Amino acid sequence: MDSKAKPQEERWTAERCYITELLNSDSQPEVSLARTRVEPGVTTQLHRLSVFEWYVIEAGQGLMRVGDETPFAVGPGDTVAIAKNVAQQISNTGDEDLCFLCVCTPKFSQKCYTSLE
Repeated sequence: MDSKAKPQEERWTAERCYITELLNSDSQPEVSLARTRVEPGVTTQLHRLSVFEWYVIEAGQGLMRVGDETPFAVGPGDTVAIAKNVAQQISNTGDEDLCFLCVCTPKFSQKCYTSLE
């Protein structure tokens, strides 16, 4: 098992945000960690994952949509739990980048992602 992970380069995604994979390894299939950056005025693609996910907001302001819940404001220090197969989307409502960590269990893979747009 690798005991040290090396972050990947930040990349633009079809989800309308930038993602940096911090931990996503076949040797540690139980969890993955990524940093996401959403530019001001941008709303990410409506989607669902077949894994559990948590958003940990680091910077910026946003409006979070989870399933059928009423959208709610998020900011630094907030953590949002998203059950598997539940629709999700986040909008950057501020003037600076919205940055957050995405923790997935088990680890994220592209096959667990479904666009709802």
